[in-house]
Amino acid sequence: MSKPTAAPRFDWHGRRQGRKLRVGRKRLVEELLPRIRLTLPSDDQPFDPRGQFSPPSKELWLEIGFGAGEHLAGQAARHRDIGFIGCEVFLNGLASALAHIDREKLTNVRVLHEDARGLLPRLPDASLQRIYLLFPDPWPKRRHRERRFTGRANLDALARVMADGAELRIASDDMGYIRWTLENSRLHPDLAWLARRPQDWRQPPADWIPTRYQEKAIKAGRYPIYLAFRRRPRA
Repeated sequence: MSKPTAAPRFDWHGRRQGRKLRVGRKRLVEELLPRIRLTLPSDDQPFDPRGQFSPPSKELWLEIGFGAGEHLAGQAARHRDIGFIGCEVFLNGLASALAHIDREKLTNVRVLHEDARGLLPRLPDASLQRIYLLFPDPWPKRRHRERRFTGRANLDALARVMADGAELRIASDDMGYIRWTLENSRLHPDLAWLARRPQDWRQPPADWIPTRYQEKAIKAGRYPIYLAFRRRPRA
């Protein structure tokens, strides 16, 4: 079993903040965020993500780039015995998620106001049972495609931290991004695409929680695609 490594530094190409936060959202960032922030130890110490929750969670789910937090908070409210980790760099989205978490009085969510690529190397092997990557930046220009999250290096990192049978769910309304993701993931030896018929990628999963971006895309005439992959058993 490989050991988790120190988190390298990554260049971030998106926005970190938009409009000035309203007073209530600013208060949540100042008061709630320190209580539910994911705490990473120094690089030379082991990291048990389940230990971040009290009592320790039976499973651990991760959402990468949770946007305004509707999906993250909604899933956490439905599954209060599961520990949720959410990563988001955009401060305004983080503040919105904190409002959802506060409103639902969720105690099973930990958030990291950083790029998820810095977290993945720190997680132990086979430590996650589900991962969400919903409506990531598609980086449509050809010269920016290497910035897409579903490249081989990140898929390798995800496969390492996924337990056998764990599920990776990806949604996007950008067909270029979907084709890119399928091209990379279907060639990955550790991931199996679960679709058996067109409805499997045209319709969201049964437990889907709508997001603000999804509703905006549908209103604009863009129809999302929903992909699901399972982590193959280790040899």
